[in-house]
Amino acid sequence: MYKRILVATDGSSLSDKAVDAAIDLALLARAELVSVTVTHLLPYGYFEGSMVMNQREIEASQEQVDNDAQRMVDTVRTTAAAKGVRSAQAIVIKSNQVAEAIISTAKNQQCDLIVMASHGRRSLARLLMGSETLHVLTHSHIPVLVLR
Repeated sequence: MYKRILVATDGSSLSDKAVDAAIDLALLARAELVSVTVTHLLPYGYFEGSMVMNQREIEASQEQVDNDAQRMVDTVRTTAAAKGVRSAQAIVIKSNQVAEAIISTAKNQQCDLIVMASHGRRSLARLLMGSETLHVLTHSHIPVLVLR
């Protein structure tokens, strides 16, 4: 069966369902769990799409995003451990290429299954996450379980 399961999360309610399913599957398979979220790198300059902010404000904003992301995956790790998953990791990846980051993390962590939601947050972010899920499905050489 599965030995290492990667679950991608973005904190949305559907993503939380994927996390629950991944934890349950890890328990059934006696597999390890790797929780991952991808944070976007904030633009630093006007020509990169940044708002008019000084360097300190941009760095503080990026730090807040990174801290929130770390708390999110730490919560998954803690929940998995509390339910009896034998090993759980929490990883935050900084990249503007979400799908590629998920696929490469699964490969680097030697995962044999990726679990993720069919789409993430609402509005434009929802559309983007949906396309990220599709990208993972079509480009991953590792099986992908998509939850709706």
